[in-house]
Amino acid sequence: MKHTRRHFIKVGSVTTLAGLSGLGFSFAGCQDNSAIDENNSLGIKGVSIPSSLDVTAGADITLQGLGFQVGDTIELMRASDGTIFTVNVTAITDNSATFPAPDGLTTATYSIKVIRGTNNLTLGRALFNVVADTNIPDLAGMTVKGIVYSDGKGVAGVVVSDGYEVTVTDSKGIYYLPSLKKTGFVFISIPANYEVVNQGNAPQFFKRVSNNTTAVEQKDFSLMKVNNEKHVVIPMADWHLANRNNDLEQFNSKVLPDVNATIEQYAADDTKVYVLTLGDMTWELYWYSNGFGLNEYIPYMNKLKSPVFNLMGNHDNDPYYANDWDAEEKYRDIIGPTYYSFNLGKIHYVVLDNVEYVNNGAAEGTIGDRSYRDKVHNDQIEWLKKDLATITDKTTPVVLAMHTPLYANPSLGAAGTQVNKVDMTNGSTLIDCFREFSTVHVLTGHTHINYTVEEKASLMEHNIAAICATWWWTGKNGYAGNHICRDGSPGGYGIWKMNGRDIAWLYKGIGYRENYQFRAYDLNTVHITAAAFAPNSTDSALAEFAGPYASQQAGNEVLINVWGYDSRWKIEVTENGKSLPVNRIRGLDPLHIISYEALRLNAGAAPTDAFVSTETAHMFRVAASAPDTTLEINVTDRFGNVYTESMIRPKQFGLLMK
Repeated sequence: MKHTRRHFIKVGSVTTLAGLSGLGFSFAGCQDNSAIDENNSLGIKGVSIPSSLDVTAGADITLQGLGFQVGDTIELMRASDGTIFTVNVTAITDNSATFPAPDGLTTATYSIKVIRGTNNLTLGRALFNVVADTNIPDLAGMTVKGIVYSDGKGVAGVVVSDGYEVTVTDSKGIYYLPSLKKTGFVFISIPANYEVVNQGNAPQFFKRVSNNTTAVEQKDFSLMKVNNEKHVVIPMADWHLANRNNDLEQFNSKVLPDVNATIEQYAADDTKVYVLTLGDMTWELYWYSNGFGLNEYIPYMNKLKSPVFNLMGNHDNDPYYANDWDAEEKYRDIIGPTYYSFNLGKIHYVVLDNVEYVNNGAAEGTIGDRSYRDKVHNDQIEWLKKDLATITDKTTPVVLAMHTPLYANPSLGAAGTQVNKVDMTNGSTLIDCFREFSTVHVLTGHTHINYTVEEKASLMEHNIAAICATWWWTGKNGYAGNHICRDGSPGGYGIWKMNGRDIAWLYKGIGYRENYQFRAYDLNTVHITAAAFAPNSTDSALAEFAGPYASQQAGNEVLINVWGYDSRWKIEVTENGKSLPVNRIRGLDPLHIISYEALRLNAGAAPTDAFVSTETAHMFRVAASAPDTTLEINVTDRFGNVYTESMIRPKQFGLLMK
């Protein structure tokens, strides 16, 4: 996403358009209404409405167009709430009309209408950005300066950074940074109850700076007031869009309608909704062979009906570079900073890049081995400490988002006790950065499975399964017809509901209601054979992947896979009114085995090691007294929500089961 420099020119006290703005606002180009205006009753034609106009309070605004008259009424209606401002045209030329900025105008999108007598004409829509006085003096040693403002007034206390230095705006919204411009950016930590304008769906909380370390550059930021004390964040991990496995069709037909319906559901009561990707939006192996990289990802991101905060994954690196910084350059150029922070309501969010791309053997035109280390670079650690130091109230909840997990997929010890292990190279160093905070939630992806870790009372990791499930295989044309991850979770995303400091969450499977939180198997019917599930293969080939399910079982056992499970969930099973013992185990999900491994073998292909079923500790086993009794299964999450199944047995096992 190359950034073209465009400017608004102020002539005296008049704001007039000389081109499209380069201030980080979203542009679709000017709206040229000349064709539709030819026969309108007002005789106004040739009007071009820019996507955005900088407006100084008390100054005049000039629009280009023919046929305006002095005294014409200009009506500006704010899109967010329908508030209407009216002013009169005070001056015209052969090709323009000038009118004063109305009192009380705020930064927002407005529809623009001209009224003359009983006739009116809608000209279009534009973002009116009410700017502040940006005449800021230089200070010795400060190479980046600016003002953060809203509705023309400076906003105090906004955190500003270049990725190394961190500062806070003064009482007038002014900041200075002694920046060496290493990252190529200056960015703000969006304050609570404000938003920035989006480019497409991407919030423009950053500005690009040159690599001239002696030049003084001014970078201003405009904020729009909102109320996001109550908000929803939707973490979406591991898209892996690559134009293969009919992934684009699956995204458009399955994922997009589901996520947008969720966004609309929560936005219906004016709750602010934001998407947070958790990395691997693309798949670098196919950037060049399939012509699908980060640039091609952008239009799919923009189909979502909410702002999208992006996060970098290992597969979002350029595979032609064997150097982490160089491999990230396309991401920085197209998406933006690889680490940053922002605030929504009373929650502080931090986004980190915890992948050090190694990629041995890479060169221009040659893809390397795509290896990497799970590590947060020391520069980020030092920046993070400075960012967190700006939060004086250490009871502020913090959400840390990264791509690769902090902790490994848990194992189980004696009596089903969960065993946790830090998996990230310098994970302990990262954890120590948050030692003063009482509530930290870590959101990660990468594994394409769900699990939670509560090793510390103040810190909880939520590894969230994938949007693409098993890299789009099980939903591929001619395959299983489902969308299932390696641990048996349906492909899906998180829904995090924030109300002040209260936080609640769940995992939503794509194509299912929010109350679909587990799947129960009657193990008497789970017998994975080649004849049943891979007729072109053999039982011996399939047994390598089927594990215990390769043999017929008759122990009247039921397996329950609870993908959102954490320590405060309860799993209860009754048979004929009698409670049955429920044991937590670590095992394989049989539905994933027949949905991926069996069908790859059936196609004459070897299942890819990274794609095959993985053992998970969110499994539970219970033994019934007979093969044909009905079991009542009640699963209660930590927030008191109860999910149930009346399991009539025998329960059939197959690709489309629930």
